[in-house]
Formats: sequence, C-alpha cells, structure tokens
Amino acid sequence: MRSFFLISFLLLPFCASSQVVLAADGPGDTYALINAVLAPNYNAIEVPDCNHTSFGNHIDEVFDADLDKNVFRFYIHVAPDNDRCINFDRQRNEIKTYASSPDNLKAVVGETVVYKWKFKISSDFQPSSSFTHIHQIKSVGGSFASIPMISLTLRKSNPDRVELRYTATNDQNTLKTASLEAFRGKWITVQETIKFGDAGSYAIELKDIATQTVLLAYQDNVIDTWQDGAEFARPKWGIYRSLNNASDLKDETVLFADFSIEEISGSLSVEELKKKAASILIYPNPTSREVIIQNVDPLLFDSLELYDYSGRSLPLKDRLDRNRLNVSGLSNGLYFIVFKKGNLMMKVLKCFVK
Repeated sequence: MRSFFLISFLLLPFCASSQVVLAADGPGDTYALINAVLAPNYNAIEVPDCNHTSFGNHIDEVFDADLDKNVFRFYIHVAPDNDRCINFDRQRNEIKTYASSPDNLKAVVGETVVYKWKFKISSDFQPSSSFTHIHQIKSVGGSFASIPMISLTLRKSNPDRVELRYTATNDQNTLKTASLEAFRGKWITVQETIKFGDAGSYAIELKDIATQTVLLAYQDNVIDTWQDGAEFARPKWGIYRSLNNASDLKDETVLFADFSIEEISGSLSVEELKKKAASILIYPNPTSREVIIQNVDPLLFDSLELYDYSGRSLPLKDRLDRNRLNVSGLSNGLYFIVFKKGNLMMKVLKCFVK
C-alpha cells in the first residue's frame, strides 16, 4: 500500500499559555500549601473551622492508591459545620482565587482560561435537594456578583444528578445534567475552557479517569461569559451545600487533585503555527504494528485522538505509551492522529496508512 502524509489546519487563533498548578504534596500544612499557590501571603480558604475547632482543619492531604499520588481531602459535617460562622443555613468548605490572588489567576474580559482538576465523591454520596456546589465561576464586583456565573452542582432528585448551571445576570438556568450514579466512587477529570466576554465561549468535559468515558460535556461558542460591571472572574472548588433539608445529608469527604489555571494569551502567526506543526513526526508510515510520534510541543498540544477514515473516534486506552501508538489489531486503511489543545483553538491532523 502506498504511503502518504498529510497536515491539515483549522485556521483559528492558537496561543501560548501561562499555567499555575496546585497539587497535594503529602500530609503537612495543607492550608499553607493552598495559600502559597492561590494567594501568597493571604488566605484563599473558606472553611467551617471557626465553629468546629475540636476537629481541626477541614482540608488535609492523603495518599490515593487509584491515582498513585497525594490528593486533597475536603471534610463537611452535617453538624456543627456552617458557612464561616456567618450563615447557619448552609455549609462552606472551599478554596478560591480572589482580589489578593496574583493577576494571572483572575480572569478579565478578552482572556481565555482553561481550568482543570480531578475529584471523587463517595460511592454513597448524598446531595442536598437545594444545592451542593463543588465548583463555581464567580464575578467580583458589579450588580450580579452575588450569583455564580457557572456552577457545577450535585442535587438530590429522581434520579440524583449532576447539573451544569449558568447565568450572565441573576437568573440561573440548567445547561446540562447527568446521572450522579455514574460519578459515585470514581475519579473524575474535568476540563473547562472559558473565553470571557459578552460574546465569549464556554466548554466543559467531565470524564471517568478509569474508563475515559465522557460523563458530561457541553460547549457553546457564542455565549455571554461576562457579568456586567465585574472587575474580574475567578474559580472556587470544594463543598458548598444547603442545610434546608439536613435530614437528606450525611457527613461527607470529597477528594480533589491537580487544580490547574491556565491563561491563554498571545497569538502565534499562521506561518509560525505551520512551522511547529510540520515538525511533528510520525513513523513508520505505512505501518502494521506501531507509530512513533516525535517533536510535539506540549505548550501547543495537550492531548491526541485517533480516528479512522469514516471519522469514527477510536479508544486509545492501552494503545498509547508515551510517544508510541500501538496500531496492531486495527483494520488496514487510513487513520488520522488529531493533536488538540483543550476544546477550542486548532487541530493538527496527521495521517498514516496501515
């Protein structure tokens, strides 16, 4: 079979990036670690410690065998935990960026930000019928700052569900739901990409790490992602739940890992982009057993996908090992490797023949 090689571009802006990562490093002063990354010399943690001093810190670090690394553990107790000894009809255990955080952790109009993290709820997790938020994007300043623009909420229902909720003003609506049962007891990886502005864009994907199954995904390329009058927007992660129906709840721990905030800025020219993409090598071509991939710039691409000639996506589990792609067992034909950056930007396609 004759060998050939193809590079195809979707001519959209592609950008360089600046990334900040908060990762657990083992038992110790967890609060100091969080603050050192999210708000050096300040406090980026909102916990119910004030009314529950006998318990100690409500966020600590433990080793997780499934991820084979240290992770953050967030505690919440039905009693006596509350919302910072300010509100007693709800409970809050969250970390955030805010006014005292570095500028590259606060989003402003025109910026595109990629947020990534992992989380795991218990196999018998019980959400509130009112709200149990585990992630929010909130504005600071302006008349709509009291309500989060984006919320990832766990809710008691029939069946219990995960909700993606949104507003650009003060009337929040549900964009997408998924059954909570698919999330219980599993590590989930999340990637959320937001271009902030009145005509912005939004994309999110929640995936089961073990099976790589997408459990919830949503994308809107023209959406208002800026609440009028805001000074900046910022993320929050943790457990924030209502006590209106406390009998529905139990003490919980939620595990989190590998928080990442990546601001995308500074466009590459088309010629620069072509040059970098052209340097990606895949060989041998044609091949019957293995494709070797070289010269992939990790600042430009953070994942790859495999498709057959009909456009069908093929699973990469157990096929990809570092820079080697095992293609044995695939039918003879034309295949495409798609190099991607988040859910936006551009794709570089290279093909090979088996």
